Amino acid sequence: MNVWLAIALTAAGCYLVKLLGLLVPAGTLERPLVRRLSSLVPVALLAALTAQQTFSAQGALVLDARAAGLGAAALALVLRAPFLVVVGAAVLVTAGVRALGG
Repeated sequence: MNVWLAIALTAAGCYLVKLLGLLVPAGTLERPLVRRLSSLVPVALLAALTAQQTFSAQGALVLDARAAGLGAAALALVLRAPFLVVVGAAVLVTAGVRALGG
């Protein structure tokens, strides 16, 4: 498949999805279930992306230094650390595990 054809099809698909979103009646968007689900979708997508980037490499399931960094970040979040401390803990633990040969 030609790269430009793929780009054009993707752009057309994005436009159609946006158009469909504009055609949804306002009453549908005001329902409590729709409101609750729409607030949870970004969190679910971010969690899925984080898990995929942390535990996979070239299509295989791996457990390496990235998992240790994610664990350190999760621990910092449980301890209610500020965002920069969470990121710093993840970076330092990941670098430390990689330096030790993991």
